[in-house]
Formats: sequence, C-alpha cells, structure tokens
Amino acid sequence: MATVSLRLGDLVWGKLGRYPPWPGKIVNPPKDLKKPRGKKCFFVKFFGTEDHAWIKVEQLKPYHAHKEEMIKINKGKRFQQAVDAVEEFLRRAKGKDQTSSHNSADDKNRRNSSEERSRPSSGDEKRKLSLSEGKVKKNVGEGKKRVSSGSSERGSKSPLKRAQEQSPRKRGRPPKDEKDLTIPESSTVKGMMAGPMAAFKWQPTVSEPVKDADPHFHHFLLSQTEKPAVCYQAITKKLKICEEETGSTSIQAADSTAVNGSITPTDKKIGFLGLGLMGSGIVSNLLKMGHTVTVWNRTAEKEGARLGRTPAEVVSTCDITFACVSDPKAAKDLVLGPSGVLQGIRPGKCYVDMSTVDADTVTELAQVIVSRGGRFLEAPVSGNQQLSNDGMLVILAAGDRGLYEDCSSCFQAMGKTSFFLGEVGNAAKMMLIVNMVQGSFMATIAEGLTLAQVTGQSQQTLLDILNQGQLASIFLDQKCQNILQGNFKPDFYLKYIQKDLRLAIALGDAVNHPTPMAAAANEVYKRAKALDQSDNDMSAVYRAYIH
Repeated sequence: MATVSLRLGDLVWGKLGRYPPWPGKIVNPPKDLKKPRGKKCFFVKFFGTEDHAWIKVEQLKPYHAHKEEMIKINKGKRFQQAVDAVEEFLRRAKGKDQTSSHNSADDKNRRNSSEERSRPSSGDEKRKLSLSEGKVKKNVGEGKKRVSSGSSERGSKSPLKRAQEQSPRKRGRPPKDEKDLTIPESSTVKGMMAGPMAAFKWQPTVSEPVKDADPHFHHFLLSQTEKPAVCYQAITKKLKICEEETGSTSIQAADSTAVNGSITPTDKKIGFLGLGLMGSGIVSNLLKMGHTVTVWNRTAEKEGARLGRTPAEVVSTCDITFACVSDPKAAKDLVLGPSGVLQGIRPGKCYVDMSTVDADTVTELAQVIVSRGGRFLEAPVSGNQQLSNDGMLVILAAGDRGLYEDCSSCFQAMGKTSFFLGEVGNAAKMMLIVNMVQGSFMATIAEGLTLAQVTGQSQQTLLDILNQGQLASIFLDQKCQNILQGNFKPDFYLKYIQKDLRLAIALGDAVNHPTPMAAAANEVYKRAKALDQSDNDMSAVYRAYIH
C-alpha cells in the first residue's frame, strides 16, 4: 500500500500480515504499550472485532477513498459486518455533528434575541442573522446527503480530499475527550472487552480473585511481527485466559470474530491436547480465527503454575478435541492412561488425533473411542514449526467423514489445504511415506554438502547451483542455510524424523516392500542421535557425517 498522510482519528484500511485489508480507526494506544521501533506506524483499532495493532504507515489507506475497491475484492460475511460497523459509526458521528450544529444555532438565536430585547436591531443585522441560519440548515442537509451516499460520491475533488471532508471530526488537534476515539461495537460483536486492555485480566474462579491486568500484556495481534512462542506460558500471556470450574484452562482470543472474512469459526467448543512445536502454532491460529479453545499439555513446565488439568476434563467439556503428541506411546498414554481421553468420552464427543503415528496405533485408538459412543478422525499434519505458526500446514485426514466436515473451519485456520483419505489408518500410512521421503532427502542434502567440503568444493556454490536447478525448493534452501550457518534450532526435531523413518520402514516390512533408501537414511539419523543431536533440527544430521 502506498504511503499517505494520516492523523489520529482517521478511518483507514489496515493490512496486517496475510490477512485482507480491514477497516479500522487510528486511535491512541494504551499508555503502557510502547510503539515498535523502526518504520513509522499507527495504532489501529479494527471494526467488527476487538482486534487492534500497530500498523506500518505504508500498510494503511484512507477508508472513504478506497471503500469501493476493498468491497469488490473482499466478499466475506465477517468483512461485510465490519464495513456495516463503520457505516453505523459514521451515522452516529454525523448525528452528533448535526446535534451540535442545531445546538450552536439555537444558542446563537438565544443570544441574538437577548441582544434584540436590550437594543434596537438594524435591518442589516437581521439580514445577517437570516443568512447565518440558512447556512446552518444547508450544511445539515449536505451532511445527510454525504452519509447516505457513502463513498460513491462523485465530483471534481480528489478521493483523498473527499475522505478528509467525510472524516467524523475536523482535522487538527486531537480531541481531549478520549471517549470520542472509542469505536462502537457492531451488533454482531460480543461485548468481551470494556477497553483496549480489559481482555488481559484473569477471569475469576470460585477461589481465585481477579488479578490486576499486567501492563506488559499485549493483544495477540500486536506480536505478529515476532516469531510466536512455542510454550504454553507465552501463549497465555498474549490471550484472554478463563478458568473453568473443571480446572482446565480455556483460552479465548480477545476478539470473538474471525479476522479473515473467508473463515466463519464453528460454534462448537474446541479442545487441544499437546503444545509442542506444532501444537502451539496450531492453537494460536485457531484462536486468531475466532475459535474458543481449551488446552492441556502433558509437560508441567509448559503450563506455568496452572496444574491439575487432565485430558479427560478437556474432552468432557468440549465438543471436538484435537491432540498432537510425539509418538505412538504418547498417543496411547493420552487416550488410555489415568484421567485420559477415554474417561471423558461420551456419546457424541469427538476426538481428532493429529499425531504422526503408525496405522495400528491409530486404528486401536479409533476402536476404543467409537466403542464409548465417540467419533474419531485421524488428521496428522505435514509441515514444520514455521508452517504451523503461519497456518500453512497440509492436513491428511481419515475416518469419520462427518467429523471431517465439522472440523472445516479449524482446518482452514491451521492449514493451507486438507485431504480426506478414507478409512482410519490411511492418513497414518500416507504421513509416514511423506516424512520418509523428506527424511531421506535431508540425509542426502547433508551427504552432498559434506562431500563437497572434503573434496575442496564450496558448499555455498553447491547450494547456489541446486537453487537454480530442478531440486530448488524452500526446504532445500532453508536446511542448507541451517548447515552453512551452524544453526540447528529445531523446526522439526531430528528425533521425530528418525521415529517416522523407523515407522515407515516397519510399514514396508508389513507388506514385504523394500525401503533401502529409508533404511540407509535411518542409520545416519541414529548416528546423529548418538551424537546428542536428538533435540536439534533434522538438518543436524549433517553432524553425523563430520564426526
């Protein structure tokens, strides 16, 4: 978006990340909220939601001048509700202006009448008074026309000039009354916040008093320029936390409507079990798109001071519960262990396992869930931490087709596409094959880079050549850059790709199909694990070749 001249109080279109331009108003930020360093930006409160964020000035456009353009390219229901909220705001603002104009005229009439009683008035003064009253009436009439015509007004003036004239207040010094800058909620928005920082207060339980809002809490969207945290504690600091009577922790986005107008969040209560590298990003995107999510994590330190919650409690209080854990053992323990998922399953309850496990494990879990009257769907995801954070995962689903449809808004929030593969077990098999290919390719990349090094060739030149050929891909470039920079911060744990290779080899054994490439790659990863690389990124397999 082009840079424009904007001021406090202006109505604008704001572009945030991958979301479509959204209508908002430039307002004063909370006192304790610091302005980001770098490029010039404004604090924008968006209509139709309770979202607000710092937006760079080049990502802003005047509302009126670009209204028709934006309406043509955005057709979502939520988007239209936001536009309706803007128009309602303009009507109210215009009504206040008209009331103010009438009151001003009445005051002037009273003053003139008082003066006339105290002294004789000349004919010229009477004519001036008449002309002044006529101008007031004319201005009021023109104001009504501008409100009804909206941005479709045509004339010789530039769009920016028209936008300035249609601003709900005159340009100049900001109004002293901060209440004038508050955007009224549309009828579709639930009253979840009394002010910009109200959503960051802890909600009380029977035994817990309300705590004061932490002045350092930021609305979730304010931190989108930063890499989302992977731990539960960091998520809770950015989102509204509600303590349920059951003791499970319910997280709800500060806004109750989806920012992306193309996604209408389901009204079903969503649960999520597991907040590792993948789970944290998935939960964040569910929240951003307007879902209400109850979470649980098996590792206590990732829950901060909030202990005592169980998978059974989450399942019993939610309509659909997702789970994403590390391996077959963890998946079974989650369902069959003490206070596990199975204890919370009742007829109609839905369970979606997003873990990458073998077909036998997922089939066993499906059987026990269905035996209790529950519904089951497997939905492992292809991707890494960054794709999870960006909501760009690929979802492979199998099992209950009706449940797959019920998860539509959730899958849209967390991924760029999803596949339904039929009966339970098919998604597990396909996921293992995908990760087998990926893991083998990563081992080959590491092998090529080390061979280049020992033969005196430039590793960077090798990468440049590969990036210009048929093998060029984001995966290739990112993993090679990791190796060249010696940065093995986990985006996909090495121990998990080795686990998937092992399970893929077992899948081949079960059907007497040879997997020699995967078997060779698996040995290299096992060597890397012996060198204490398990908790590094899969690209750390490189170190198995240099030791």
